[in-house]
Amino acid sequence: MPTTDHSLAEFGYRQELHRSLGRYASFAAGFSFISVLTTVFQFFAFGYAFGGPVFFWAWPAVLLGQLLVAACFAELAARYPISGAIYQWSSRLSNPTFGWFAGWIMVIGQIVVVAAAALALQMVLPAIWSGFQLVGTDPAVTSTDGAANAAVLGVILLVLTTIVNIVDNRVMSLINRVGVTAEIIGAALIVVLLLTHSKRSPGITFHTEGAASSGLLGALLVGSFTAAYVMIGFDSAGEMSEETHNPRRTAPRTILTALAAAGLLGGLVILGGLLAAPSLTDGHLGVDGLSYVLTSSLGDGVGKVLLADVVVAIAVATLAIQTAACRMLFSMARDGQLPFSARLARVNPRTGMPSAPAVVVGVLAAALLLLNFASPDAFLAIGTTCIVMLYLAYAMVTGPLLVRRVRGEFSSRGTDEMGGKLFSLGRWGVPVNALALLYGLVMTVNLAWPRAAVYDPAGGHWYFQWFTVLFLAATLLTGAAYRAYRGTAEAPTPVPEPAVQEAAV
Repeated sequence: MPTTDHSLAEFGYRQELHRSLGRYASFAAGFSFISVLTTVFQFFAFGYAFGGPVFFWAWPAVLLGQLLVAACFAELAARYPISGAIYQWSSRLSNPTFGWFAGWIMVIGQIVVVAAAALALQMVLPAIWSGFQLVGTDPAVTSTDGAANAAVLGVILLVLTTIVNIVDNRVMSLINRVGVTAEIIGAALIVVLLLTHSKRSPGITFHTEGAASSGLLGALLVGSFTAAYVMIGFDSAGEMSEETHNPRRTAPRTILTALAAAGLLGGLVILGGLLAAPSLTDGHLGVDGLSYVLTSSLGDGVGKVLLADVVVAIAVATLAIQTAACRMLFSMARDGQLPFSARLARVNPRTGMPSAPAVVVGVLAAALLLLNFASPDAFLAIGTTCIVMLYLAYAMVTGPLLVRRVRGEFSSRGTDEMGGKLFSLGRWGVPVNALALLYGLVMTVNLAWPRAAVYDPAGGHWYFQWFTVLFLAATLLTGAAYRAYRGTAEAPTPVPEPAVQEAAV
């Protein structure tokens, strides 16, 4: 049975989800969504192909930008410890309609991220054993065989993660914690082994040799896709607030530590891969990515053991992202804001899990994977679309938050469950918030820009070149149509903040 808890009462909700997650489990929720090994292995080849070695410098730039966003989210997690974080935060900072669209864009984006994460298995499983290539013979994700096989492996993984997301939140948390621990250990080993097998100096990161993009700026803009895809989802620690002990104290810290840890590890993995690669010009790095570096530099034995650890990271990441999407669906449905809300908001009292959202997310993500059968270009289209959706949803939180700060309507006062002060940016709130919003909007445009060389390199698939823009437009139009159909349906009434200026730190 759920632990008795009254922290949701002020927001008008009952405690239905089981509050059983500690600080490490909260950290694991954010870290596993980011999943350094999953996303770096998935998008390293793309970043290198378009940026060459200099694409490494897009990493610290994106990390800094996302830390600004995470700092804003940490403040909100302390004040609104509720599932459906982006939806709840945006609704309470702006108005019910704007917040609903933020939640709608976020949940659709999360479903696309689930699909994109599941596709990452293709980058490692066939490299471990050719028997995992169930369709055709060419394992490259850019080939027809590789794209189709990625969809098959992804669907199998989604079946397993959906089952876990139905069973019990303690089982889900255990798998998350074990998986994150294995990923951190594996990432640290990969960094050490790659750096000890270096064949060149770090100065190579200032070179653009082999880059497909025109000029340094183009290389960095497109190369930033890798970092942008990796460093999302840190808000999941806030997403799990209703299941976390002392969430006002725990969630802000784990949001920041999950992103910082992932940013540091990921940057070192990329640097190690560039330094240890047998060659920077033979074409392998831009096609096979880090899997090629591990097996060729460390040998098949050690390389494949480390790749097996990457498989664990991919599975746990897919599970964590699906869990976050489930909590978003649950939160919106609890407020009666989605079709079939009564069913989607139902929590199994024994397991503490909302089962219907898990099935919905799993089925819709699997349906997206079928696009891979249409063309290998779907891999990149799905990946970049989910990043744009999440970046836009993030901006729909940082934007209203900045307005509230400027008006002096966002308070830094209050205490957490332990009697300590709530996490606050204090006098740095406005500049950090403004930079976070600016960064998010610029990156959203950069990621969504319909570059033919990026999204339709083979030509003849205009719908892939414009896929992100079209998908976002379809999401907004579908949401608007549903809102019009619902008529006067309202999201939760925003909880007013005292009209006070932020206290100076």
